[in-house]
Amino acid sequence: MVSWSTARRESTLDRGADALGAQLASRRCMAKRWSGEVTRHSNALDLEPDVFKGSAAAVARSLKRSAMRSKRRKTTPYRSALAMLVFYINRAGKKLSPARKRTLERAKAELKKLFGRPARRVHHA
Repeated sequence: MVSWSTARRESTLDRGADALGAQLASRRCMAKRWSGEVTRHSNALDLEPDVFKGSAAAVARSLKRSAMRSKRRKTTPYRSALAMLVFYINRAGKKLSPARKRTLERAKAELKKLFGRPARRVHHA
């Protein structure tokens, strides 16, 4: 037979574990919503709808337009546009298909061209 105090303590521990599980699940949901919120409402840029869904050139042009128009960015238009693109790639993570990731990586090179930045040289050892 379990004493009243033991039963009460076990019940409290169970509730604590349930609350912790709910809190962790809530944090996971918040994290997903957080990245979406940043993409939609970032102070870096006012993004056009579906900005990341086109070709590499289309993505780069859209990001450049957004960066040039934005009054809320904290750095140069090029850095703001590139930061938003890198943020999107990083947050998409494993859910981004290899083909889509290649397209978005090409969009980085397109951004450099659009902003007149020199292409990066790759040094092989």
